[in-house]
Amino acid sequence: MKGIQLDLISEDKLDGMTPMEKVRLILDEVRNGKILILEKGLTPSEQNKLIELTMSEIGPDDFAGIEIESYPVKHNTNFFNKLLGKTTLKTRLTVIGQAAQLKTIKKDRDLISAMVSP
Repeated sequence: MKGIQLDLISEDKLDGMTPMEKVRLILDEVRNGKILILEKGLTPSEQNKLIELTMSEIGPDDFAGIEIESYPVKHNTNFFNKLLGKTTLKTRLTVIGQAAQLKTIKKDRDLISAMVSP
C-alpha cells in the first residue's frame, strides 16, 4: 500500500519518556518517512536538541532535514501561580515531518495548514 503514514503520539506516551528518548523517537520515525503529530509539543530545550541532532544527520542525497510546526506556547497562569509569582509553559500540538514531504502553508494561533507530498 502506497501513501504517507501519519502517527498521532499521545501526551501520556511522551510524558513517560526522557527528553533524549523523545528526540530520538521523533528523528527515527521522521527519517522513516512518517509524519508525526504530537498531542503535547516539545519544550524549547527539546526542540533545540531535535534541531541540533537533525542538522548533524542531514545528507545531500539521504535526508534533507525536518519541518516542525507547533501552536504557540501558552503560559499557564492560574490564581495560585499568580499569587506565587510563577508561570508555567504549556506546550501544544506539534506536527513534524521530513522537509521534503511537509510544507507549511499557513500558521496562526489556532490553525496549522500544511501540504503533505509523497
